[in-house]
Amino acid sequence: MSILAQKTVTLVTGGNGGIGFALVAALLTNPSNHVLLGSRSIEKGQKAIADLEFLKPLGTVELLQVDVSSEESINAAAKQVKSKHGKLDALVNNAAIAIPPGSLAEQMAICFQTNATGPLLMVEAFTPMLLKSDQTPRIINVSTGQGSITKRLDPTAPGYKIKGIQYRASKTALNMVTASQVAELGEQGVKVFAYDPGFTQSSLGPHNKAEFGAKPASEAAAPIIKVLNGERDSEHACFLHATGQFPW
Repeated sequence: MSILAQKTVTLVTGGNGGIGFALVAALLTNPSNHVLLGSRSIEKGQKAIADLEFLKPLGTVELLQVDVSSEESINAAAKQVKSKHGKLDALVNNAAIAIPPGSLAEQMAICFQTNATGPLLMVEAFTPMLLKSDQTPRIINVSTGQGSITKRLDPTAPGYKIKGIQYRASKTALNMVTASQVAELGEQGVKVFAYDPGFTQSSLGPHNKAEFGAKPASEAAAPIIKVLNGERDSEHACFLHATGQFPW
């Protein structure tokens, strides 16, 4: 068995920036990890790989070109991973979009395609490889408390005044995708979670900056490592945040 075959293989979509990049960097501090850095843009993915190599990682990393808004791209990526690795131990559906340009109808369609349909198709394509894992396979769908229906109806909840129905509704749909994946894959030993990393510095929106109170991406990524390491497996099928759970 090759050294690579003995490693824990984790795929992180949107791994070229923000939380995704920080998560990949954190995973690479462990020499037993091999990370597939998912990036829609090959150029941005290559730059991210170069930046990671500069950090002298202990683990190993490779670029996987995948556009989660394209079923063709997802299937091509899955075929590539199956051919090279034959298995996948963890999938982090991190790639997302906030509110794109266009009409309301166009914005809704794009948000749902990327934030809900994309993670659904990713899991459909990669489940056969997750089931080949010799560990406990895990799926983390990166969501947001803004997608919680319970919190949306609570006038005292932080962010109650924030609109953004396009983003909110797509993440609510992602939460149902997560719940359905729990029902369909849980009995096969796959641990599935929705996870809210909190308000984080990223390119997701114009306010995701330190000056507006957004925390560093590295701070948001650290608790996700605990989920991937199995430290929160007892909360399988839950909507997690760093220190607890959100209502669906």
